[in-house]
Amino acid sequence: MRTFRTIVLASIITACASLLVASVSIAQAQAAEPTYEVVLNSEVEWTHLNPKRGDLAPKAGTLWGDRNGTEPTGYLLKPPVDFQSPPHIHNVSYRAVVIRGVLHNDDPAAANMWMPAGSFWTQPKGEVHITAAKGKDALAYIEIEEGPYLVQPAEEAFDSGERPVNVDKSNIVWLDAADITWVDQHGVANAANGPKIAYLWGNTQNGELNGTFIKLPAGFTGKIHTHGSDFRAVVIKGLPQYKMSQAEVKTLEPGSYFSSKGGSAMHQLLSAAGEESIIYVRTNGKYDVISAQYGN
Repeated sequence: MRTFRTIVLASIITACASLLVASVSIAQAQAAEPTYEVVLNSEVEWTHLNPKRGDLAPKAGTLWGDRNGTEPTGYLLKPPVDFQSPPHIHNVSYRAVVIRGVLHNDDPAAANMWMPAGSFWTQPKGEVHITAAKGKDALAYIEIEEGPYLVQPAEEAFDSGERPVNVDKSNIVWLDAADITWVDQHGVANAANGPKIAYLWGNTQNGELNGTFIKLPAGFTGKIHTHGSDFRAVVIKGLPQYKMSQAEVKTLEPGSYFSSKGGSAMHQLLSAAGEESIIYVRTNGKYDVISAQYGN
């Protein structure tokens, strides 16, 4: 029979071993290598958003997720020339960013509010609305938190308690290094000329989903540093270059996508000399925008 002292000693050893295992597990999780993905606009596969309407319906190109499944999804929306939908509803709410052209999304009786590239809107599930686009080159990014994403008749409308939001690009509020800590400030002579961030939706606390815009000035060279979060980004404006490796650099046209998941990640970017870049980001953690001029 073991003595009380032996039992206590064994318990202490077991507890220490458990703490050691837990510490190792945490260290391994923190040191885990992130997984990266880059999808160019030219690589997107297009299908009809509403197959029943054929070519009368916009085309959809999935960037991540599966809009016919149940998980969160992000996809590109390409309307036909001078498109206007009939009044309809969706079974899930969505968020959207205009990438190219001008789009209108509102109640069927509302006056047209043409939103240019860089504008943002939300559409609550169950609410009757129309979506329209001018010209032939309109493009938008659509994001849902659950699927499947369905187009349903206006007669099935219901009130979810949510309310729509339309934000023209002229009403986006940009913050620079003087206002926030997400932009590296070391050695910045004029923060107003550096990278900027605009908050769009969600909660910026760690572990909470949120959406932001990043604006990289013309000629920017640097990186976006994530901290072990699920990070997804879509190019809205410009032609930033994404450094895959020392030997490989990809040019990201508007509508292109890059992401990382798992451990701390570094996305190395170069913005064209004559044009700024705007990137939409969806993440559940913090990230830093670091210019090579200011720090490593």
